[in-house]
Amino acid sequence: MEKIKILLVDDDRQNSEFLQKFLEVEDYVVTYAENGCTGWKAFQTARPDLVLLDVNMPVMNGFELAQLIRERDRDVLIFFLTDRTEKADRLRGFDLKGNDYIPKPFYPEELIAKIHERFEHRKPASPARMTIGQTVFDRNLSTIEHDGIVHHLSARQSDILYLLVQHLNQTIARDEILQSVWGNDSYANSLALNVQITYLRRMLMGDKSLTILSLKKRGYVLEVKGE
Repeated sequence: MEKIKILLVDDDRQNSEFLQKFLEVEDYVVTYAENGCTGWKAFQTARPDLVLLDVNMPVMNGFELAQLIRERDRDVLIFFLTDRTEKADRLRGFDLKGNDYIPKPFYPEELIAKIHERFEHRKPASPARMTIGQTVFDRNLSTIEHDGIVHHLSARQSDILYLLVQHLNQTIARDEILQSVWGNDSYANSLALNVQITYLRRMLMGDKSLTILSLKKRGYVLEVKGE
């Protein structure tokens, strides 16, 4: 298994250097950034499995960075490490889809235990770059490429296409897509799904080996000829 990559974003350099060394002793690969702005750049470069995120930082705070990260990546783990322990702050952290909220000060061993627990049963990662028919789908970059033409996908379009690829030539229920991508199956989100499927069809239409079929009241099938 590849080493787990961690991005540590905190403006307290001294304590961060100590924590980074502690994590590296545990065989994690750690990238450090001193504020939210440099943390965002580091996130896009390092592509971490886990982000350890302070809240009170200059330039861009931790909540703002978490929102950017979640717009790009729904799967990466986010742990907030902060001295902001009020109920409203904790709720905001979880509203931003944070996976844990750890008050400062904390014991490094406590953090290590939480990380071990999260990754104990880690499955081998799905390949980020996949070939479907004659099209290459890069989930990390949110792009599809066919015959030299590259289309850039929104985060939701990328998530929908990934689900279709995971169920290649099989039906995936509308409700499953709605719950996975939007979090609920409201009428408004159902209409939004119709729109996003239309966009995906347009971007894939150059590849004649691919078709997204709609099955009334059931769901969708990404059909690949010859598969």
